[in-house]
Amino acid sequence: MAPLARLISRSIKPRREAKTLRVQFSRGLTSQEVFSREDKYGAHNYHPLPVAINKAEGVFMWDVEGKRYYDFLSAYSAVNQGHCHPRIYKALVNQAKNLTLTSRAFYSDALGEFEEFITKLFGYDKWLPMNTGVEGGETACKLARKWGYTSKGIPDNKAKIVFAEGNFWGRTMSAVSSSTDPSSYSGFGPFMPGFELIPYDDLPALDKILADPHVCAFMVEPIQGEAGVVVPQEGYLKGVRDLCTKHNVLWIADEVQTGLCRTGKRLAVDHEGVRPDILILGKALSGGFFPVSGILADDPVMLCIKPGEHGSTYGGNPLGCRVAMEALKVLEEEKLAENAEKLGKILRDELNKLPRDVVTLARGKGLLNAIVINKEIDAMDICLKLRDEGLLAKPTHGHIIRLAPPLVITEPQIKECTDIISKVILNN
Repeated sequence: MAPLARLISRSIKPRREAKTLRVQFSRGLTSQEVFSREDKYGAHNYHPLPVAINKAEGVFMWDVEGKRYYDFLSAYSAVNQGHCHPRIYKALVNQAKNLTLTSRAFYSDALGEFEEFITKLFGYDKWLPMNTGVEGGETACKLARKWGYTSKGIPDNKAKIVFAEGNFWGRTMSAVSSSTDPSSYSGFGPFMPGFELIPYDDLPALDKILADPHVCAFMVEPIQGEAGVVVPQEGYLKGVRDLCTKHNVLWIADEVQTGLCRTGKRLAVDHEGVRPDILILGKALSGGFFPVSGILADDPVMLCIKPGEHGSTYGGNPLGCRVAMEALKVLEEEKLAENAEKLGKILRDELNKLPRDVVTLARGKGLLNAIVINKEIDAMDICLKLRDEGLLAKPTHGHIIRLAPPLVITEPQIKECTDIISKVILNN
């Protein structure tokens, strides 16, 4: 073949292959093809429910075959405002046309506006922006240690942070270092020093450990979500506040999952009218559109961090700021906390009617709820049957099914969903 012919041949062949690829990817995949492709090319660090979603709106999701489902997970409470909320979508698109990222090397007109909005809404002096929920937790721990050294007078490298057993705040090395779940920490040591554990919902244990002058903070979820929606006794959060004040220890409230109207109040700590020293927010802070997280604190704590000591390239980016402001406005203006409080009671009333030989306990606040399944029954099997009936939920810890729909769900919809759950449980 002549050199020119060979050159033409080489230039044509890749275009033919590319055309074949475009045809392959433009056709709709079946659910099984979606499962198989992820299994082949993706890391095996998740075990998803076998359903392949390609569209969502409000409280509904659709799979690639077009079947509709009620979403009772809400992306672990990241889509409290419902899927693809039009107001948040509009804010995202409008900002994306102008400016998405500057890094914190420069000012942007969006960050200060968001900081003013969120600090005034929650009643704190300062906001420190990050991206994911676990980054919020890392930031809180780092700030608490810095405060411990600069304000409490803890000797260098001696600061301790206390956590409650059963906690879950992510998968980073620090997060798994505080975990009591072997599936989180096994095989990942050595672990972060200076972390200590006490039982959840145990004020005497907290009082005892906080007496150690090297403790700088106690970090706790107001309701333990991943542990199976474990609700503490009434008065626990007030007791935490009192004990942290008594021992000059910072209270870090992890409200990444429980906050932003999920439990029927703006924050879960609002049920007892108490205020943490450091508040961690994430997930629904962007309504599912963009990773936004961060921490709120007052000046004596927040200003312990100096320039160059902490940051994030994407934290506080203009796109995230505009999205988060609109996401918060939707929660407030659509009264989603009130809706969660009202419909959560209806949901739990119906769940508590289920046979106790299958559902041993129903618990929660607002629209963060769970049913505890008899350990002799496969909770995943129940979730698969719920899927077949058009409702998506997932088990945690093997025998607990979390039930957390978007907060925009209506009363007729919640009743339809309780009928689906009851049907599956009664026919199990």
